[in-house]
Amino acid sequence: SSEVLEAIESVIEDVLKSLAQNKAPVLTLANRSDWRNIEFKDSVGLQMIPHSTTRQIRSDCPSSAPRFALMLKILSMIYKMVQSNTYATKRDIYYSDTLLFGSQSIVDSIINDISCMLQIPRRSLHILSTTKGFVAGNLSYTEEDGTKVNCTYSATAVAVPSNVQGIKNLISHAKFILIVEKDATFQRLLDDDFCTKLSPCIMITGRGIPDLNTRFLVRKLWDAFQIPIFTLMDADPHGVEIMCIYKYGSVSMSFEAHHLTVPSIKWLGLLPSDLERLNIHKDVLIPFTKQDQNKLASIQKRPYIACQPLWKRELEIMAASKLKAEIQVLTSLSSDYLSRVYLPNKLQFGGWI
Repeated sequence: SSEVLEAIESVIEDVLKSLAQNKAPVLTLANRSDWRNIEFKDSVGLQMIPHSTTRQIRSDCPSSAPRFALMLKILSMIYKMVQSNTYATKRDIYYSDTLLFGSQSIVDSIINDISCMLQIPRRSLHILSTTKGFVAGNLSYTEEDGTKVNCTYSATAVAVPSNVQGIKNLISHAKFILIVEKDATFQRLLDDDFCTKLSPCIMITGRGIPDLNTRFLVRKLWDAFQIPIFTLMDADPHGVEIMCIYKYGSVSMSFEAHHLTVPSIKWLGLLPSDLERLNIHKDVLIPFTKQDQNKLASIQKRPYIACQPLWKRELEIMAASKLKAEIQVLTSLSSDYLSRVYLPNKLQFGGWI
């Protein structure tokens, strides 16, 4: 916490120095959404280069002055929270003054900018994000406040904790972790008792694009247990994008890649080649939109695809067919095909890439 306070004091000191010299204060931060500032490392994923290009948020420019003011406002809120050892969610910050902030997305973006500028993980800024992910299966742990959580005997999933950093005493006999893209598929596997039928496992869903807590939990479980992690996604560009976020991280959070990525994650399904292999009828597949084509083309150009020849091949199959499939397409074979046939066969015979 002293590191956070010192970092904020240093920013404010620079603002005061500028004012003392009759100069307009500026806040300088790395340009975190520019691919030119990102390098790909096999062992980490997408990470920010040490000397990246920066952008300035000026106090004397009409277009950036409001953002400058909001950054100082949130810095002062963080400073008070760290001093008093209290926490707030991003929603709490927005609702503390909705008129001033304007929208939740502005608050979210400023918090990420501050984290990047101070080079301090967002968790250390005492800001928690509301979790949307769920975890189930063979896992128990203790939360920071001493609450014991046992996912093993729970018929329903447990919400991913909002302070993943604080959880301890992680215990599991799981043989693997399965990341499921969608909540509906996750619930279906839970209903089919998938976590205990085949072999003990842990299931996680970020319910679409994962929030930071879900990504951080996947990383924490990987560090704790070093067991295989598989992904179960729709066979479409959006599903591939989500899987890449878990595995390699995202451009906008590349400055925190070390805590969030697990490059050893494997793609279990739904593979584009599975659709052909299982004779899935074309009628149940969905034609690509222009947006799908653009998304796939952008993924194919990314640095990490070049070092994944098998992934590259699957993306080529998808591009050639211009068709996509949701995991639910397997119900066209039989209602419980996913949990009874597809996943057991894949896991037993190594059908992942």
